[in-house]
Amino acid sequence: MPNPSIKDEKTYRKVREQGASEEKAARIANSAAKEGRKKVSKRGGKSPAYEDMSKGDLYKQAKKVGIEGRSDMSKSELVKALRNH
Repeated sequence: MPNPSIKDEKTYRKVREQGASEEKAARIANSAAKEGRKKVSKRGGKSPAYEDMSKGDLYKQAKKVGIEGRSDMSKSELVKALRNH
């Protein structure tokens, strides 16, 4: 049964198959439905790789997106949490 809050089911399923969380897949799918896939895909890739960021920068990003338990996480755990958010 389709989820009425997901505007582009095809994109949602594809992003979920790639391992993204439900929340992240929904954000991407809804943005793609609103603005068009080409426009959304052009925005990607402008941030530095998480591995190149300091632990402090990763912590700030985790705080910004609301990841709980971030203060107890190592750098690799912060990277994993941000990727799966």
